[in-house]
Amino acid sequence: MIGRLNHVAIAVPDLEAAARQYASVLGASVRAPQAEPDHGVTVVFIDLPNTRIELLHPLGEASPIAAFLERNPAGGIHHICYEVDDILAARDRLQAEGARILGTGEPKIGAHGKPVLFLHPKDFNGCLLELEQA
Repeated sequence: MIGRLNHVAIAVPDLEAAARQYASVLGASVRAPQAEPDHGVTVVFIDLPNTRIELLHPLGEASPIAAFLERNPAGGIHHICYEVDDILAARDRLQAEGARILGTGEPKIGAHGKPVLFLHPKDFNGCLLELEQA
């Protein structure tokens, strides 16, 4: 059901410093910051030959990333995103298997302009998973 790895998301306390580190120290191709108010984050994508890294920073006080950074002040891996061919079919299959979909269960539009869903980390070995329509 899952396809290619779309990105690994890392929550960071200082978005500008983290983006600069990826660009200057690691020599990566770093995109401009992009606000995602529906998800409560500002993101910076780092393009790699085989996938992307998504740097996450809180956007507003209600951001889920703010709570993550309170527990992990230095930042850390927040989630892994896999592509799926049909997000609604994937959701229905996962729910039939007992997996919990976060939120309402309806896909939201993600940072790439495609529908996304998040799966409860307790159902996947402590890892928050994001599914994105391919």
